[in-house]
Amino acid sequence: MILRPGTFLQDRYEILEQIGSGGMSVVYKAKCHKLNRLVAIKVLKEEFCNDSNFVSKFKMEAQSAAGLSHPNIVSVYDVIDEGKLHYIVMELIEGITLKSYIQKKGRLEVKETIGIAIQVAQGIAAAHEQHIIHRDIKPQNMIISKDGKVKVADFGIARAVSAQTMTSSAMGSVHYISPEQARGGFSDERSDIYSLGVTMYEMVTGRVPFEGDNTVAIALAHLEDVVVPPSVYNPEIPMSLERIILRCMEKKPERRYRSAQDVITDLRAALIRPSEAGSSPVDVEERALNGETVQISSEQLSQIKQFHRPERLEPERKETYEREAKAAWEAYREENDPETPEPERGRRPQRPAEMSKAPAKRRSREEEEDRANPHIERILAGAGIVAAIVVVAVLIVVFSKLGAFFRAGSGMLGNSQTESSQAETGELILKDTEVSMPPVLGLSEDMAESTLKENSLTMKRTYEYFDDVEKGHVAKQDPAAGTVVLKGGQVNVVISNGTDKLDLSKLGITELDETTAVSFLESKGLKVQVVEEEDETIKAGTVMRYEPELVEDGGTVYLYVSSGPHVDKVPAPYLVGKTEEEAIALLAENDLMPGNTSTESSDTVEKGSIISQSVSSGTQLAKGSKIDYVVSSGPEVKHQRYVASINQVYDLSSLIGPGAGSSSVTIMIRLHQGTADNPHYKVLTQSTTIKGDVLLPVNFTSIESIDGTDQGTLEIVDVNSGAVIKTYPLTFFPMD
Repeated sequence: MILRPGTFLQDRYEILEQIGSGGMSVVYKAKCHKLNRLVAIKVLKEEFCNDSNFVSKFKMEAQSAAGLSHPNIVSVYDVIDEGKLHYIVMELIEGITLKSYIQKKGRLEVKETIGIAIQVAQGIAAAHEQHIIHRDIKPQNMIISKDGKVKVADFGIARAVSAQTMTSSAMGSVHYISPEQARGGFSDERSDIYSLGVTMYEMVTGRVPFEGDNTVAIALAHLEDVVVPPSVYNPEIPMSLERIILRCMEKKPERRYRSAQDVITDLRAALIRPSEAGSSPVDVEERALNGETVQISSEQLSQIKQFHRPERLEPERKETYEREAKAAWEAYREENDPETPEPERGRRPQRPAEMSKAPAKRRSREEEEDRANPHIERILAGAGIVAAIVVVAVLIVVFSKLGAFFRAGSGMLGNSQTESSQAETGELILKDTEVSMPPVLGLSEDMAESTLKENSLTMKRTYEYFDDVEKGHVAKQDPAAGTVVLKGGQVNVVISNGTDKLDLSKLGITELDETTAVSFLESKGLKVQVVEEEDETIKAGTVMRYEPELVEDGGTVYLYVSSGPHVDKVPAPYLVGKTEEEAIALLAENDLMPGNTSTESSDTVEKGSIISQSVSSGTQLAKGSKIDYVVSSGPEVKHQRYVASINQVYDLSSLIGPGAGSSSVTIMIRLHQGTADNPHYKVLTQSTTIKGDVLLPVNFTSIESIDGTDQGTLEIVDVNSGAVIKTYPLTFFPMD
């Protein structure tokens, strides 16, 4: 139902205009005549209004969201039913969505990104403290007001949808959805942290981390694809911010930040230390790819689960294993029925047509670890113990009645090997109750079970990790192939879970430089040791190779990095105490050159002699390298005293931009005199960290000249970057 301008709701709210439309609601700008203020009214779309269960959850969660009161959360004023209309009355924010802001600017500056991210995280943290999870964090749900404040919207409607569809479909905006949401598993506060990480990624790069032709392809990417470090697209991103983003976007929830408050703490540290859509009908697929919040259907979810199966087996080991399995099958066919066709080994189901363009995927061992709440698991475990006791009691009664049968034959489950007769020709003659054990090594789990069933055998499976056996295939069987067993017997089969190690060959390490590779591997929880090797053709700093290819969680990776062509090196000589002429001659003898020189007064070092040098003696340097040194000008000569004063105020918000109120900067004030070749500096105010929206007083009544000249400059310096952000000229006057 479309509301026209002039429509009144509750004889109180006058609809002024439609200002937005999403996947589940339409938003209108309205005027509350009772309180004489403008509000936003979010009306649930008609197709959702017919589901009483959905409406009930929508109202319940919207009422919970109404209890949230925080500067970075859009306030909910009221939740109303009016006939078939169900709507929420909210605070109206005059501004722009973060999505539109990113599209307008291309990508955001680092400090601006951190300022916005801190405000968003503060809103999320406030909601989490009230046990409210958003589940649909994305730039479209973040509004930047005209005064620069950022607010998060849509808490209630997101929670209502996810509560209804937890077990049948996933929920969220597919470009920002967490892996556990994508596969329909249990999600908690860390799901919001993952989506916040994706949002920060988009802010600094201008693009989302995963793209695809359809919702399933993108959801699979969240589950399986490695995140390309954002610095690949924006080299200006400091390492500290990149680490925060990558930690937020870890596939395993337990590897992410434990809380939004922890994210805020690291974002603030990164700020200080940076080094370390319309109402026309479109289909669900197109809406999802356009960033709307939609439900991933149970059919799509089953596709995700079906194709979320990585192929970790190394090619050489895979070929060896398949060759052994094939030989075992040939022996079995010759022994039993040569006309039996060889079964297909390890065939994977073909992906549907819409998946043909999706990239190859990979998956970690914790495929199902997020599917259950730990509390539920404990309840199920208790129920399982009770059920097991009942089963054992029943089995005891049954086996006591059938004891004679088991004593006469095959062991507990008819699985014992039997003695069968052989003809004089050596051919094995089986009794009617016997069967020759078929080989199932290397077969897929389903194929192995089918093969054993065809031979009147049952399969008992267990699961283990194997580096050399493909996930979902048989790694061990007992009894062995060719053994004579009783029909109806049980075969113990070990199914491979694949390797529990990280396969570095799928991460493209050799495509990265040394710094990026080290940062990327450390973000995966690995230790890195860099080994430099000379190479005449490979650029210095390039990763040439690595060891090992499979590494355990927390293990060590050795990166072999090119140091460039071979360079002859010589030790640096000791220059201190020598005259400048002697120092120059000594450098020349060692195939080295003098670098930058400067002078300082000294009461202990004779004028014209070297006070200090930039490189310690004995350090190995490439031939032709330069060494800087300082020459003594003798004892300090007293000069006429010159003094200047200044009284100014500097507005720091002009430096940071939106979000300055929640940001901070570390500054230092100093005096600059001298020439470009010989500058002199004097610190007037030590490094201090201040809020980004304060006015900085620049007030000094007595600044003394460094070099006795009457001109100089007062500089305000960003300590983290070393950049001069503001200068004031000074004139000095002689003093008695």
